[in-house]
Amino acid sequence: MTRTVIAIPEEERAWLRQYSRRHRQSVAETVRQAIRSYRENAAREARLDHLRQTAGIWKDRGIDGLAYVTELRDEWEARGG
Repeated sequence: MTRTVIAIPEEERAWLRQYSRRHRQSVAETVRQAIRSYRENAAREARLDHLRQTAGIWKDRGIDGLAYVTELRDEWEARGG
């Protein structure tokens, strides 16, 4: 594990110490948990953003997704796949 020095306002530091004390863990563990949570939320938001960007891309194709997949599978079967 790598040590990292950060500068935070005293008010934030005081809150961090109180929170850590209340949860009976070190300030370092609280920061690690916060970073982990931030990363998970960022990943979740990225996935949602991808879904939002791709929503409805089949609407103008004239064929529904299931029919398209069935067509592809039939083609693969015909090729011996």
